[in-house]
Amino acid sequence: MSQLPLEGTRVLELGHIVAGPTAGLILADLGADVIKIEDPSRGGDQSRSNPTGLATFYFLNRNKRSFAVNLKEPDGKELFLKFAASADVILDNYAPGVLQRLGVDYDRVSEINPRIIQCSINGFLKGPYAHRPALDEVAQMMGGIAFMTGLKDQPMRIGASVTDISVATYGVIGILSALLQRNQTGRGQRLTSGLFETVVFWVGQHMSSFAVSGEPSVPMPVRRMGTRFRWGIFDLFRAADGKQVFIGITSNRHWEMFCREFAQSELGAHPNLQNNEARTRARDWLIPRVQEIVGSYGCKELMNKLDEADVPYAPVNTPADLYEDPYLMGHENRLLPVEAGQKTVRLPALPFESGEFQFSVRRQPPRLGEHSREILQELGLSDADMDRLAKNNVVMIA
Repeated sequence: MSQLPLEGTRVLELGHIVAGPTAGLILADLGADVIKIEDPSRGGDQSRSNPTGLATFYFLNRNKRSFAVNLKEPDGKELFLKFAASADVILDNYAPGVLQRLGVDYDRVSEINPRIIQCSINGFLKGPYAHRPALDEVAQMMGGIAFMTGLKDQPMRIGASVTDISVATYGVIGILSALLQRNQTGRGQRLTSGLFETVVFWVGQHMSSFAVSGEPSVPMPVRRMGTRFRWGIFDLFRAADGKQVFIGITSNRHWEMFCREFAQSELGAHPNLQNNEARTRARDWLIPRVQEIVGSYGCKELMNKLDEADVPYAPVNTPADLYEDPYLMGHENRLLPVEAGQKTVRLPALPFESGEFQFSVRRQPPRLGEHSREILQELGLSDADMDRLAKNNVVMIA
């Protein structure tokens, strides 16, 4: 395996909780030297401070170094700017205006390092909303995805921090594009990735449907599942042991193979089931019939038969069930070993693979200030200087 693609790239992450650390994680897993800048006077990344958040911290902060420095102190700001002078990327998800108040915003840093790329993850892009703070929930409610996910008059947040994770991913796409462009121009640039605009992008298909048809969108749970894309069989079915399994038959071949595998020659030859449109018209009686067929099998046997039939299917898993998935658990690069306090757990790797490199945990999630000393040494500070800065609460050395 060759070296990771971002080796030699230095990133300063001013990130906390989910969005900023996610972007930093992606860059770190790809080989960048990601320095997590944490304020020791506030206990560092906010996710360190409670049990639930700490679990998130372990997930999103592998392969990083922690530099605990107080940017409100003049000496702390000076250290940051000195470090930024040779960095490639600054990444933040602070509230709008914070970096300007600290004096470490793009305009200031680019004066000393014109090659710097700064990506801010904000609630909104440039415009009348740009000053507003936002959260994952704010973006989901305002962007229409909570409406599409919940019941009528009961909007529902998606059950993961998907907006924070996605806005970070789009931000990384911008960073990688800017790095490529810098190879041609020699100049860095400022980027912003927006939570609200991320959700608007997601619901583009529903916006397009409304714009074309004039028919208002209907929340997903209100629709009968099979009518989402007007598939004849596109539903949840319950196996004999009570476990739910999704089955999606979206082609005539799927239907033929399903009927063959489950010995349903009569259904396969039925004149009213010969194409998807016909199966869609027959849903009122067809779906109960399919439930009767598949409901006689336990979940594992049912999935084996669906696998043999080469039909799209999926069990309805909980997050805990994923630790029983033989594919995830049997592949060393799908879940990576991460030290989480007193135990080692396996947590998701980035969801793509390369024939040239593979992902690994090169550094465990850092203690607050764990790498402050080595970073200060890289900046050329003496032991006496480091002791003075630590004594004055400018830095924390773990």
